[in-house]
Amino acid sequence: MRFLIDTHCWLWAVRTPDRLSRKAIAMIESADHKVVLSVVSTLEIAIKVSIGKLQLPEPADDFVYSQMAVLSMTSLPVYLTHSLRVSELPLHHRDPFDRLLVAQSQIERMPLMTADEAIAEYDIDIIWAGRGKAPRRKPSPSRRIRPPWPRSPIRARN
Repeated sequence: MRFLIDTHCWLWAVRTPDRLSRKAIAMIESADHKVVLSVVSTLEIAIKVSIGKLQLPEPADDFVYSQMAVLSMTSLPVYLTHSLRVSELPLHHRDPFDRLLVAQSQIERMPLMTADEAIAEYDIDIIWAGRGKAPRRKPSPSRRIRPPWPRSPIRARN
């Protein structure tokens, strides 16, 4: 299974894996799963490093590339369909990076691994990565998500 990983979960996986649930660690390490890191997350990391909110053991570009290689992760670019979907999302979360990850999860039809309760309110498949109990999710009237138009280039190749 392919899944997106939230920025904080990726940082925990590469720096403090004990903050993740056993299930999350197993999925990240499993050859049966393909972990996808969004360019949205790399932008968030770069911004936080540049303003001093995040310190890494090496320059951000070296760190991200090397850790992605260690964990055999792939990246997901941001397409117009992703960014425009954000305008249709309810305001469960105000963080623009997280809202764009939600939009990517919807359009690419990939679950999102997170430990953020606000993200869990969206109508997407969540892989709960927190050490505690997963938040209760409201029943969704419809799991159908309108397909992106035009189709995302990632989906078109599959």
